[in-house]
Amino acid sequence: MRTVLLSFLIGFFPFGLQAQALPELPLWPGEKTVAADWLVTPVSAPARVYRSADNRELYLTNGLLLRRFRLTPNAATVSLKHLGTGEQFVRSVRPEARLTLNGRSYNIGGLMGQPLHAYLREEWLDKLTASAADFQLQRVQVETLKPYVNWKPKLWATNPNQPTGQTLSFTYTHRAPELKDLTVTVHYGLYDGLPLLVKWLTVQNGGTAEVTLDAVTNEILAVPEEESAVVGRPDQMQKPARLYIESNYAFNNAMKANLSDQTTHWKTDSLYRSQVNYEYQTPCLLEVHPSIGPGVTLSGGASFTSIRTHELLLDSYDRERNGLAKRRMYRTIAPWTTQNPIFMHLISTDPVKVRDMVDQCAATGYEMIILSFGSGLNMEDTSAANIQKFKALADYAHSKGILLGGYSLFSSRRISDADDVIDPKTGLPDKGAQFGAAPCLGSVWGLAYLKKLKKFITETGFDILEHDGPYPGDVCASTTHPGHKGLADSQWAQMEMQKGFYRWLNERGVYINAPDWYFLDGTHKIAMGYREVNFSLPRAEQIVHGRQHIFDGTWEKTPSMGWMFVPLTEYQGGGSAATIEPLSEHLPDYKALMLQNYGSGAQACYRGPRLYDTDVTKAVVSEVVQWYKTYRTVLNADLIHLRRPDGRDWDGMLHVDPTGKQKGLAILFNPLKEPITRTIQLPLYYTGLTGKARIRVGEGKPRVYPLNGQHEATVTLEMAPESMTWLLID
Repeated sequence: MRTVLLSFLIGFFPFGLQAQALPELPLWPGEKTVAADWLVTPVSAPARVYRSADNRELYLTNGLLLRRFRLTPNAATVSLKHLGTGEQFVRSVRPEARLTLNGRSYNIGGLMGQPLHAYLREEWLDKLTASAADFQLQRVQVETLKPYVNWKPKLWATNPNQPTGQTLSFTYTHRAPELKDLTVTVHYGLYDGLPLLVKWLTVQNGGTAEVTLDAVTNEILAVPEEESAVVGRPDQMQKPARLYIESNYAFNNAMKANLSDQTTHWKTDSLYRSQVNYEYQTPCLLEVHPSIGPGVTLSGGASFTSIRTHELLLDSYDRERNGLAKRRMYRTIAPWTTQNPIFMHLISTDPVKVRDMVDQCAATGYEMIILSFGSGLNMEDTSAANIQKFKALADYAHSKGILLGGYSLFSSRRISDADDVIDPKTGLPDKGAQFGAAPCLGSVWGLAYLKKLKKFITETGFDILEHDGPYPGDVCASTTHPGHKGLADSQWAQMEMQKGFYRWLNERGVYINAPDWYFLDGTHKIAMGYREVNFSLPRAEQIVHGRQHIFDGTWEKTPSMGWMFVPLTEYQGGGSAATIEPLSEHLPDYKALMLQNYGSGAQACYRGPRLYDTDVTKAVVSEVVQWYKTYRTVLNADLIHLRRPDGRDWDGMLHVDPTGKQKGLAILFNPLKEPITRTIQLPLYYTGLTGKARIRVGEGKPRVYPLNGQHEATVTLEMAPESMTWLLID
């Protein structure tokens, strides 16, 4: 759909002008719900914007989700509905956003006068009024959803396509003389094919006077409470669970979305006077905003763009189903995360050893080399000699079809009193950072660091950055750092620089490993589950422990979003009992680790000096890699969790791909030292198969199995001691 621009002045003209301004939007045909399960059958109905017959309302929908807006006397969301379940997520009308400008708070849109805030009745809508103190709707725009990261895929990926959809934008102004040149545009992007929308806002200063954005709240929703409690504090009560919120402003190295989240705030609602809680403490008012700042000053002609908040409407309390929905969200809106190159962590930068490793990778089917921490790589050294050394190595790797990149440390290091984060409590560069002493990304050193890495990567042709300690959310009280003004804007400014760097890398095809939740701004992979000393355990313990990391780490991450670790040489202690070298002497353990990693679709950091030491070792590595590549698509599909590893009995997971040629692939493990026979129920609903399934064990002959009423196939298997058994389903 081409861009449709609709302009009208609210409050000054009758509805007739709006009718003339909305000719190109189709009339609302009424609710139409997609009948199929969107997690099994692709949804063909696109996202669209409709208008009501009287032009007083707009409807943003894709057959799975509906967001409905009143346009007069001001714009406001009056419904947010999951069309599959009919669940309503709006019980009370609130502003569409809120800004704190020069110390004063202003609502953006919204309507007043709802008599009761426990629910919203249709007959109340015509009686709602607008406040003259709020920003008023002036313009509506509809356009095709644009990609946020201009990703240029150059690696194998399960989804090489950018998301599609529609964007509905409302532009507001204020009548106050001091705000007459300020425009605020609130954007709602609805994606095709899933019950997900993204919301953000932009602020434009069209005047000459400076305006300070002290705080920006880009979403306010009064939703039904998750539970009723007569007494109790908000932190003791459940938050609404079927409205999943994730913004691209997440950090703290938790490597989990909910613990990295910095912007989702479930607050109490003082207007909701009929709630059960006697002290009005029910957490049922959603506000989305950074906890600090942004504290940005907009000069004349300058603009500001807020965080991007994704709102996924869930239809279940089932952990697996909700995990599948979140993983589908990442596969759709961050398709770069579906790249999953096979890589090795080399512990040397000796040109001879690097070239030897390139040759080993080419011989066994590996695709990428990361020059590891401790290898001697220094990307901050942009001297001609250093760049030439690594450009020559990258050129050699490329000539063999291998990608090359390396490790760089940002945080967890001391630079100088002038460049380190300043603790706002002490005014000193001592312990004010998350990791003790750390540099400020807005310092002279920090700005130079980003510039050096860009130069090094550009001029060497490196294909990957493993970034350790990316900006973790530190605030900085310095007033002399050129990258921020002071404490108020320090977190926002550093976050913007870090995210901008990752988008810059991603748009150039550079793959990024980073231990924080920057997926929505271009990073590709974090740890699946990571505690360094775990890789100092004896090899046999690492094997079961590794499967636990994968099982636990894939409830919200896709297999390609998490890396595992295999210490070919000693890592954090443990001696020879913890390592795989010499490889040929520990080949069963080496193969077991490869099989469970590749079998789950999780690439691992095989850290050491080589991939093989004998022809027999080379043959095993090549065999496992070739098996993985043969079934690569289904092995990168979503995982259904069958039984968590406990070392006492079988454990396993099931890949499901309802749109693929191969509908599923199960990996089952026997950790015991004796053979076992087990009858296992394989849940095949998310493969899309009905009635029956054809299943084969390994490369054996397929057999047809009937599916019961729960779409399960009953399979009896004999499993050898300490082995993996795999089953292909189609």
